Amino acid sequence: MNITYEELRKIKHDLPTGSISKMASQLSMDEQTIRNYFGAKKFENGAIVGSHIQPGPSGGIVHLEDTTILDLARRIIQEAN
Repeated sequence: MNITYEELRKIKHDLPTGSISKMASQLSMDEQTIRNYFGAKKFENGAIVGSHIQPGPSGGIVHLEDTTILDLARRIIQEAN
């Protein structure tokens, strides 16, 4: 799936407080891995997730190989609204 970096960051910022921890727990992942998925670059404490950023407008295009984290984030946002 392709999404702009700007869109990906907006989704992260729209998450309710505590969502990163909740997502990490549900997916049995490190919290930093979830943060890295949304554009953080602290890889010593979290794995690199299958994504590639192509430079361009709106921060570039991010190609995501697995949308599990994105799908869960969207579901959490939807439930919060």
